[in-house]
Amino acid sequence: MLKIKESYATLPAQDIERARKFYEQKLGLTADVVSADGSINFKTGNSGFSVFPSSGKPSGDHTQIALEVIDVVATVSELKKNGVSFEDYDFPGFKTEGGILDMGGFKTAWFKDSEGNLLNLSQRAEVAEKAAGGRSSTTNGN
Repeated sequence: MLKIKESYATLPAQDIERARKFYEQKLGLTADVVSADGSINFKTGNSGFSVFPSSGKPSGDHTQIALEVIDVVATVSELKKNGVSFEDYDFPGFKTEGGILDMGGFKTAWFKDSEGNLLNLSQRAEVAEKAAGGRSSTTNGN
């Protein structure tokens, strides 16, 4: 059996410097480790992800990494101010408003990085409830 210590996603970048600027300047992340080949590791909470130089191009048609945040609405607003564009979807039972999909307390939003990787922000209902001091609100009270 596998004895997994930790897992992380890896995202391809055709232009690793452009990708690094996106993650650092647009998302406000700090590189944890930069490898000799140019790969960049970003620590996020108890896990992280890596962006690596690649000649391949992501399809961008499916979520490649999900990032859990306390307040999706506030995070989307902040990232939009930094120039991040959010995806809009309009399918039966699956429609975003302002880039955010609200599924009864579970809120989620998608955006692409500078390389075309599709990233997801999500806020679980129970996380929002705890942040609101146990109230059934879906905001963090800020």
